Amino acid sequence: MSDAIIQATDLRKVFRVGDVDVHALRGVNLSVRRGEFLSIVGHSGSGKSTLFNVMGGLTPPTSGTITLDGKDLRGLNEAQRAALRKTSIGFVFQKYNLLPTLSAGDNIELARSLAGGRAGKNDHMEDALRLLGIAHRLHHKPRALSGGEQQRVAIARAIINNPAILLADEPTGNLDTENSIAVLSLMRDLNNRLGQTIVMITHNPEAAAYGHRTVRMKDGIVLDGTS
Repeated sequence: MSDAIIQATDLRKVFRVGDVDVHALRGVNLSVRRGEFLSIVGHSGSGKSTLFNVMGGLTPPTSGTITLDGKDLRGLNEAQRAALRKTSIGFVFQKYNLLPTLSAGDNIELARSLAGGRAGKNDHMEDALRLLGIAHRLHHKPRALSGGEQQRVAIARAIINNPAILLADEPTGNLDTENSIAVLSLMRDLNNRLGQTIVMITHNPEAAAYGHRTVRMKDGIVLDGTS
């Protein structure tokens, strides 16, 4: 695929647990198009979280190739992978991981400063804050925000540096149905209106349906994909 922002070829990951080799990924082949919203589904132990970690440069593969925005992750050392994560990848997790002593706005700005960016909003961030509907809540600390608002702040923090890709791991796992729908709709808007590439890990087929395409994993391999 010529416009693939992520390309995995025969990707394998083996963990050593005691005297046993655990094959978490068993030859994954997957392409993600630039500007795509891809959902990856599978039961616990299917390998989807390991694939998430490899795609995000959090752990290196045992073998195979994985490229992100033209960069071969296998050839990067830990410092280089950390630099890539700061500038090219945004992460959203089930737990919001906001610093409780900082306001929502300061949590967002901290991510910018850690990546070496300048303070102040840019056009991309203005559009994102408007879509996320939290511009009026930036002076509040996390404890004063609802779960849905905290996750919106976490998403804003993840995309403040305009990363090439947003990786989301069960982003609605701590939310009720109403807030889950709101957050998933906002992620879809970020993809549709701003062209943000998104890869979302989820066990929920209803959440997965918000993406353009869903791929299913089982026993460390990609079984199928639907558009």
